Amino acid sequence: MDAPRFYDRTVSEKLLYTSFLLLVGLSYLMANAYLYVTHEGLDGKPGLSVEDVAYSYYGNRSGTRLEAAIRGPMSNQITDTDRNVMVAWLKDGAQQEHFDKDIKPILQKTCLNCHVASSGMNLPDFSTYEGLHKFAEVDTGMSITSLLRLSHIHLFGISMLLFVLGYIFIQSEINVYFKRFLVLSPMVAVFVDVLSWFLTKWDSQYALVVVIAGAVLGFSMAAQILISLYQIWFLKRPVAG
Repeated sequence: MDAPRFYDRTVSEKLLYTSFLLLVGLSYLMANAYLYVTHEGLDGKPGLSVEDVAYSYYGNRSGTRLEAAIRGPMSNQITDTDRNVMVAWLKDGAQQEHFDKDIKPILQKTCLNCHVASSGMNLPDFSTYEGLHKFAEVDTGMSITSLLRLSHIHLFGISMLLFVLGYIFIQSEINVYFKRFLVLSPMVAVFVDVLSWFLTKWDSQYALVVVIAGAVLGFSMAAQILISLYQIWFLKRPVAG
């Protein structure tokens, strides 16, 4: 018995497949936008780069997490003058004696609308020296605990999504070897991507692997979605004989 194809499906099934594929595509675009705004500028330069990825997992070990934040994603929340004062304080050892006089007034203008316990936003509390000092230490990137938490979420969630996406896609009518490549490659890419997070935590050179694995995942998902969407509505049943 031949495998089912899109032309064998009812209109209701086609509508279900179409809506799922469109939502998956939109979710992927949103995920990339989130990655961009949270990683962009960590190296102090505009745009997203391999160095930004390395700083996320390996850290910027020539500076502190707080310095990386006010030079990167939070740079638009603080003036150049205030940033220079905070960086000088960090370089000088982030001593408590200067916190109340020099640093807390800057925090009140820039950070304490969100970074305070009463905000209810589950963000670090910068209203006290003890709360801020945790981020005035050398930036070693994402913690192993955070990596493990993100890893199990990604491996469980994305593998299930890719299974459903692949189940829909295998009903397409294309070269069988190319089809097998597109079904298998995103599964491998997710595994390599998550593994490379830990490798980058150990050695920043592996940040390039993170980028390549993400690109392979994006290409494979986009190809599956676009081919499926086209063939769901335009693939015609072959004429017998």
